Amino acid sequence: MGVKGKICVVLVLFVGVVLVSASVSFGLSDREPEKQRREREGDRGGRGRGGGGGEYDIVFAEEEQEVKKMVEDCHQSCQGSQGEQQRPQCFQTCMQKRFQERGRSQRGDTGRQDRSQRGDTSWQDRSQQGDSSWPDKSRRGDSSQPDRSQRGDTSRPERTKRTDKQRKLNNPYVFEDHHFTARLESEHGNVRVLQKFTDRSDLFQGIEKYRVVFLEAEPQTFIIPNHWDADALVFVANGQGTITLIDGHDSRTSHNIKRGDLFLVPAGISAYLINGDNNERLVLAKILRSVSVPGELQIFSVGAGNPESSFFNAFSTEVLEAAFDVDRDSIGKMIGQQELEQGIFKKATEEQIKSLTGKDKGTIWPFSEGKEHGTHNIYKDEPSVANENGNLHEVDSKRFKELRDINVAFSFFNITQGSMAGPFYNTKTTLVLMVPNGEGRFEMACPHLSEQVRRSGEINPSYEKVSSELRRGTVVVIPAGHPVVIEASGAQNLEVIGFGLNSDQNEWFPLAGRDNVISQWEEEAIELTFGFPAKVVQQVIEKQSKKLFFKGPVRSGRAFA
Repeated sequence: MGVKGKICVVLVLFVGVVLVSASVSFGLSDREPEKQRREREGDRGGRGRGGGGGEYDIVFAEEEQEVKKMVEDCHQSCQGSQGEQQRPQCFQTCMQKRFQERGRSQRGDTGRQDRSQRGDTSWQDRSQQGDSSWPDKSRRGDSSQPDRSQRGDTSRPERTKRTDKQRKLNNPYVFEDHHFTARLESEHGNVRVLQKFTDRSDLFQGIEKYRVVFLEAEPQTFIIPNHWDADALVFVANGQGTITLIDGHDSRTSHNIKRGDLFLVPAGISAYLINGDNNERLVLAKILRSVSVPGELQIFSVGAGNPESSFFNAFSTEVLEAAFDVDRDSIGKMIGQQELEQGIFKKATEEQIKSLTGKDKGTIWPFSEGKEHGTHNIYKDEPSVANENGNLHEVDSKRFKELRDINVAFSFFNITQGSMAGPFYNTKTTLVLMVPNGEGRFEMACPHLSEQVRRSGEINPSYEKVSSELRRGTVVVIPAGHPVVIEASGAQNLEVIGFGLNSDQNEWFPLAGRDNVISQWEEEAIELTFGFPAKVVQQVIEKQSKKLFFKGPVRSGRAFA
């Protein structure tokens, strides 16, 4: 190409850059008028051909330094093009791509500025309330936009380190006390139901049908008969009691339950429960799977002296008179006994407790196909992993067949104070962790909340550290494939209940210690992955001789600051 040809190409590119940056033809035409005015003034006062030595040596106004950097980057990247004829085309393609990326970023920033000027705080409020809109943006790879707008540089691949406050706001995986709703509560006990997983984030669509429930009953308390529109897998986290189930076919089965017991209450089965102990509180941790509306739970009871809380109150008196073959006064006595203590929790007398508790009554547990017992105690088998730093009890459908009906597996971690479990991950199950006792901390590697580092149109893997303190009542969701560590404080042991949702054919793999998955790689795979001789890497990954449970890290200051 001759000199004149080069000059023409340069002039054409120069005019294109000026027009694009002024009118923002690559998607920035909707910027505010004031910004356009400043750009036009910059066009008139600050652009021209420079006298330097580069082929595309263009002088920009001060506010267009970002565009100048794009030009320089594209000029440098096109130096490797074969032949002088390919360079202009390479430069033009590069600039188009950079302006498109810049346009997407600035459109997002302008939208947030406009909402702020209108006094619209809904975006901020939703993020503070735990709404799924913020985590969803992170999942789509948009969470890095605020950081890029603050830096004013869309071309740099570096990630900005998030503050602890930002991580907490952008963390849908941890549920604390304020995420529970006290559905039923009195001085004798309470039932607390965790909000729907999908109300917190669309990341949990795969477990939408499941809900977490805690039940606590004070000593000498009776829970009146009721049924739910959900299957319930129940774990006795503390205390003891007696549960009675009615299957509707002249079959009533009672069973004594104690700490460590697992049992299933199928949807629609009427059940009542009593804590006959004089001193100890009965605590049940439940995972429920809805069978009607996904994720929606409803409890059905006869009201216990409060007619407004009785499903019979929804029917007309004439219908109830015909159904029970009694008169109106008799119906009123059944559903309108206001002199009774209201609520599903009732204080029982010693005589009533003695009658309702004691030896198991009945030999057939509903829907258990002739099994003698409908419960499984996790402590009757040896732990699957155990050492001085902790132990793990696991129960799957092979050991307790009722788990197959709800597609849930169970695990129970008892981590010694100052110790930790992991890192490990599950292949298919989403693990819902519930803390009945102790304090600690967890850390998880999460790709959904991470900024995706983009370089030349490619997305490189990037992971955000999701962490939180653990205390009694905390619930944490660990999705499949996400590496996680659970750590006990130095003051006491940490107990963690694990409900593995969608557990069919799931396996868990340790990432450190004995039998860790990396130690099973071939030497060539290790060398190609880490870039070091296999023996050097193996010295690291095979040094820890324990499995799953290890001595915890040494932390300065507060144990879990």
